[in-house]
Amino acid sequence: MNVLVLLAIVLCSLMILIGGTKGAKSFVSLFLNFGVILFIIFEMTDPKADPNLLAIIASTAISCINLFFINEVNSKTVTAFISTVITITLLLFMIYFITEKAMIQGFGEEEIDELVGTYSLYLGVDFVKIASAVIILSTVGAIIDVAISITSPMQEIYQQHPSISRKDLFHSGLTIGKDILGSNTNTLFFAFIGGYLALFLWFKDLSYSFGEIVNSKIFSAEMITIFCSGIGIALVIPITSWVNAFYLARRRAKKEKKEVSR
Repeated sequence: MNVLVLLAIVLCSLMILIGGTKGAKSFVSLFLNFGVILFIIFEMTDPKADPNLLAIIASTAISCINLFFINEVNSKTVTAFISTVITITLLLFMIYFITEKAMIQGFGEEEIDELVGTYSLYLGVDFVKIASAVIILSTVGAIIDVAISITSPMQEIYQQHPSISRKDLFHSGLTIGKDILGSNTNTLFFAFIGGYLALFLWFKDLSYSFGEIVNSKIFSAEMITIFCSGIGIALVIPITSWVNAFYLARRRAKKEKKEVSR
């Protein structure tokens, strides 16, 4: 049996065994997310397409899949979705500016050797926008995870203490976010660096100096992706806390108003 099929069966079995129906939905969502990414890749090859707009559309679709398909439509997923979209939109403007100034778009010299003479590099696409779109799509999963990790306990706090003020609820969200900020940032760091470990070994064999490694386009692009992902996680914490606190306080006010009118 093909190794990929075997691993997929093992993963599916474990997710269903441990997560039940939600685990099965999570497994299906992997293929749905892959389909979204594949569609966006084909669309980005069109010179008339805007990669940044496509990145926002893909992030929105991925957010819907990971939040509404897996966890169903409820107040927690709705506020997490709104927070994710706001964060991604704000992050995109910053990433586009950084990508343009850092000049990390396109191929590095380590990649050019394999492409020149075999493939044409005149693709007719904006590599600055492509680079910023890639960073956004690399970040969206972590942002969604943090958003739902904050909204869920915040709503639990609200249910246990219905009279809690919006300010205290907001600070509760910040406290929850502080606890997961470090672990999520480090998770992203090791995920990205681990994928490029072989490249670092290659740098060592080629006797690259520390300065050459730091100034390498591949290394710079990877570190910028890590930093932008960390910034996205840091931004989504106060945004999610505020949106969720505002929503819960408004829902409570409406409920009290209905009770008074009766």
